[in-house]
Amino acid sequence: MKNLLITFCLFLSLPVMAHHSFPAQYDINQPVNLAGIVTEVQWTNPHIFIMMDVTDEDSGETVNWTLELGGPNALLRLGWKRDSLKIGDHITVDGSLARDGSPLVNATSIIQTATGRKMLAGSSRDQTPQ
Repeated sequence: MKNLLITFCLFLSLPVMAHHSFPAQYDINQPVNLAGIVTEVQWTNPHIFIMMDVTDEDSGETVNWTLELGGPNALLRLGWKRDSLKIGDHITVDGSLARDGSPLVNATSIIQTATGRKMLAGSSRDQTPQ
């Protein structure tokens, strides 16, 4: 009984992370292309997130966007390394906008402005039947 209680307590202490399908959060019919500067890179499971500042050409306002990419293993298989993007890097991103209108994008590809290198982002869009 004691082992069962310990196991149950360990199970409850695990972090719970919601995981949902691409069409539940993103709209494939709302493609986006953003250019800006990397402000943060979160190399974590189940997805890698990159934050970037994008300045609106009309208003001059800067908005911090969040990019959702595939998981670390998927990106490693696509040629990524932990230091492929660094804070301050200028990038251009293609992807799909979040349905809720927030500055969130499911990225499909990222181009490093300095080198012209295009990196696939391991988007879950490509794994979702449309």
